[in-house]
Amino acid sequence: MDLKLTDYKDIWTKFCFLDESGSLSNSTERLFTVGIIKCAQPYYLQSKIIYERDRKHFHDEIKFNKLSRNNIDFATFMIDCLFSTRSLRLYSYTLDTKGKYFLSHFASNPWKAYEDITIRLLKAALPDNEILILIADYISAPDYVRFESCVKRNINESQNRLSIAGVCRFDSRSNDLLQLTDLFIGLVSYDLKISLGLIKNGDKYKRRLLEHFKNNIGVQEQNFMSGFKNYIFNIFVDKDLK
Repeated sequence: MDLKLTDYKDIWTKFCFLDESGSLSNSTERLFTVGIIKCAQPYYLQSKIIYERDRKHFHDEIKFNKLSRNNIDFATFMIDCLFSTRSLRLYSYTLDTKGKYFLSHFASNPWKAYEDITIRLLKAALPDNEILILIADYISAPDYVRFESCVKRNINESQNRLSIAGVCRFDSRSNDLLQLTDLFIGLVSYDLKISLGLIKNGDKYKRRLLEHFKNNIGVQEQNFMSGFKNYIFNIFVDKDLK
């Protein structure tokens, strides 16, 4: 049944925070991961992080690739916020840029790959009674790339309704939930790199945070090569990696 404005009490409007790990234009990067944190009221999660930043006088940007002795405790706190905040959903998709699927569909246009993966994730995160607002990390792109309008138009047309109310990109330094998404997909991608042998010993702080993350999920003895799904997480891995 079509959604109408008079159905507003039955319609959920949720925010999706999107970030990426890896580079589609760098030939040395084999893995590319896009992830989303979806929540109805981001204020509750954001306020926890802001309060802790003010309490500890910690105002640096948190990025998975820059974990160190100086920020590992705060990064761990942010991951704990994921598991202590209700009504969150997390989605990720990892693509093998050396795989047959990527090379046959996107090798000549990595920006199309980024757009298509985003659309795939949003469709997976979109029930019939929700309208989503997408907040994405800003990345420099050629002038011809129209990510915001293409994503919104594609999903709304395919769903034949207003499914995406708007798309906007921000510098992740200005938003803690984009930084938290970066941590989430960084952990997934790091686990896959270890499983593939792309990382041997690795960084002790990244391994420590990964162990903490997997302990919270309850998958200490397994990796994400076959993906993972429960009531919070939907981690999808391209079959070329499997």
